[in-house]
Amino acid sequence: MPSEKILERKKKQVKELSDEFNESLVGILAEYKGINVLQDTELRKKLRESGANYRVLKNNIVRRALEMSGISGLDEFLTGTTVVATSKSSYSDAAKILCDFAKNNDFYKIKAGFIEGKMADAASIKSIAKLPSKEQLIAQVLCGLNAPISGFACVLSGLLRALVVALSEVAKKKS
Repeated sequence: MPSEKILERKKKQVKELSDEFNESLVGILAEYKGINVLQDTELRKKLRESGANYRVLKNNIVRRALEMSGISGLDEFLTGTTVVATSKSSYSDAAKILCDFAKNNDFYKIKAGFIEGKMADAASIKSIAKLPSKEQLIAQVLCGLNAPISGFACVLSGLLRALVVALSEVAKKKS
């Protein structure tokens, strides 16, 4: 039986993790068995730069935090070694980083995750990783909105150009 002090510390950790899950847009569970210190440090740095949290946690702590957050369906993935990555700012950044790392390292496996509090399997996490970033999507939308205006301006300038050419031809004939 754990001491009261240890039990309180674990309850606090579960509560903090549950709050993090509730505030996060996306959470990813992965198996990290076989990763070395250099790879882990590099992976943590990339995730930190993208605004994601990345932690190695005990499965029981994660299980209780998921229950407290109301996220169900992930219990079957809480076996073996588990790392949890969460992101409050972006749906795809953490997924891209982890999926790229898993693609280049056979030992690293994406188990599952959650998106806005709903369970997501590994295939869903991988499909999110393929999405363009928020900035790229905004740029594509703006290009789509700008295209008709640019086309209209081009047509108008073409008409003006034709008028100028016609007037210059008339002026040449008169002189």
